[in-house]
Amino acid sequence: MENFMKKYEFGTEENKQFLKELREELFYFGRRFLSPGGASYYLGEDGVPLKDRPRETWITCRMVHVYSLAKLLGYEGAEDLVRSGMQGLLHELHDENAGGWYAGRTKDGGILPDKQCYAHAFVILAASSALLAGDPEAEKLLSDALSVYDRYFWREEEGLSVDTWDTDFIKLSDYRGVNANMHTTEAFLAAADALHEERYRQRAGRILEHIIRWAGENEWRIPEHFTKDWQPDLDFHKEKPDDPFKPYGATPGHGIECARLIVQWAVSAYGTDEPAREKYIHAAEELYVRAVSDAWNVDGAPGMVYTTDWEGKPIVHDRMHWTLAEAINTSSVLFRVTGKERYAKDYAGFMKYLDEVVRDKEYGSWYHQLDEKNQLKNTVWPGKADLYHAVQATLIPYYENAGLSIAAAVAGTNKR
Repeated sequence: MENFMKKYEFGTEENKQFLKELREELFYFGRRFLSPGGASYYLGEDGVPLKDRPRETWITCRMVHVYSLAKLLGYEGAEDLVRSGMQGLLHELHDENAGGWYAGRTKDGGILPDKQCYAHAFVILAASSALLAGDPEAEKLLSDALSVYDRYFWREEEGLSVDTWDTDFIKLSDYRGVNANMHTTEAFLAAADALHEERYRQRAGRILEHIIRWAGENEWRIPEHFTKDWQPDLDFHKEKPDDPFKPYGATPGHGIECARLIVQWAVSAYGTDEPAREKYIHAAEELYVRAVSDAWNVDGAPGMVYTTDWEGKPIVHDRMHWTLAEAINTSSVLFRVTGKERYAKDYAGFMKYLDEVVRDKEYGSWYHQLDEKNQLKNTVWPGKADLYHAVQATLIPYYENAGLSIAAAVAGTNKR
């Protein structure tokens, strides 16, 4: 039993091998994601494409990012998958008239409306990873993506990004949100590493300063939804608490994910200057501890609840695979930068839950959504999710430089 448990423990050879097995299983599972035009299909429980579903830009970007990592790791066939996915971003999903990227295409090739900050952030991430993986058109895509983002989404005076335009970039929604800004942070850090452009790292830091302040004023639960003047709207979607993208209340998974991004930014910005990093590492710990205390194993069954109210009471009890993936990442990163054993203990618990409950040992990949009794549920996502969160959770724990984006870490491009 002791040797068996070692595969869950951070730092053991057994755990490193377990993550490698998971990663290769994920790469194999997702290999059929491409449509003829290069956009990504949704995948069914067994990895077969769901061709009656839309082909969305953000999912395509995530899969290009994932298979760029696979290419850097020498996975056979990954280069062709990246090349084809890039064609989807350069052509099928790109708006040749108004610029930027459609939200996606319908099953019949129609246009999904609106231009989303969230999707455009993922175009930056995908292009950054593909550039590091050596794709010949990635530099062009990244330049275009950053130009569009700067023109329409980034607000220099605020140090934050707006959320949604109409399809022609004429009318801007009044909604402002943390989720798109969190993924913008990730994208800017990736672009900074890929291009060695420090202004994007500085932008990421400005976003994170806002998130840290908002969370610190709210007992370390991040307000998710805001008015156009960036006033928190804590009752947003109270009547629709299980909205798949904009749920009511706190989302512990975002607290955990932001904690990791704060560490990444602080280490990349301040290096070994521990006094300068200290307040940011402290903020990351506060976010992580609050989220895990509110959400992990709190309702009579193992797992992380999806949302809570502003006092930490669970609202939506479903368990989402991405929250677990981010918990694996952040617990490992916090253990490496602080040396505190509680994070290693958490990591082992998350790994055990993954192996025993969330990993689909019959068809591959991870179950995306489980209910409060850990039974399969698919109200948010039909079939299996894209591989972005899960694959990163097999890589981030063991790349020593916590200040590098994962593609840069895999590529070994720390030249600063």
